Amino acid sequence: MSGSNLGAEADWSPDGPFSILVQPQMGENIGAAARALWNFGLRRMRLVDPRDGWPNPKAVAMASGAGGLLGEAQVFGDTAAAVADLHHVYATTARPREMTKTVLTPEAAMRDARARIAAGERVGILYGRERTGLENADVVRANTIVTVPVNPAFGSLNLAQCVLLMSYEWRRQGDETPPEELVTGKARPATSDEVDRMLGRLVDELDAAHFFWPEEKAPSMQANLRNLFRRAPLTDQDVRTLHGVIRALSEKRRRGEPGT
Repeated sequence: MSGSNLGAEADWSPDGPFSILVQPQMGENIGAAARALWNFGLRRMRLVDPRDGWPNPKAVAMASGAGGLLGEAQVFGDTAAAVADLHHVYATTARPREMTKTVLTPEAAMRDARARIAAGERVGILYGRERTGLENADVVRANTIVTVPVNPAFGSLNLAQCVLLMSYEWRRQGDETPPEELVTGKARPATSDEVDRMLGRLVDELDAAHFFWPEEKAPSMQANLRNLFRRAPLTDQDVRTLHGVIRALSEKRRRGEPGT
């Protein structure tokens, strides 16, 4: 099946969970789900009795660069067959069910899924029909229910949204991207000594301009000034720029120009 860049990408999960779409109705929704899966490196898709048959050209068009994932999709006649070879199944549903099952958030579910896969288990995630979600007959075949903590007054997610959310949590549980990062481009973080020398020069120039007044408040004013610059993650380029600012202002003051 054309329209795929799967072969060119190495950052995917060959042993990730199987994403099982139960009786999906529209090819466009299947394609959107494929895109959501591939966004986060998942490619194992199973389809249970798709309403409009399979393959579906509308799904391919919607999948865009993830079209090859659809070519690898497995098709089953019912949910029982789609989960038969799996050790643990998660059912995504917003509705309360009259059955005793563990209910997890997407975060907890995907953390559990990673642990199970690492132990050699095959796991799957059930996604329901666009209009009605999963039926009780589907949910009863799952080991665990996954419920998203959404607005209780409007708890319905469309198929691709749900797939995207679960796939994101799968990726996040194994991702080592730092939650915050300073991007400095070609600059590098300034050393403590570089900042000290810049601050020393700034304090000297401000002192010469009688900025620290009254005299008894000078120590606390200087401490506040140093703390201000220490809070900022300065780069070496920032420090050089500040040296230039200090130099320009000090030369203007020494010439006695207006405004100094």
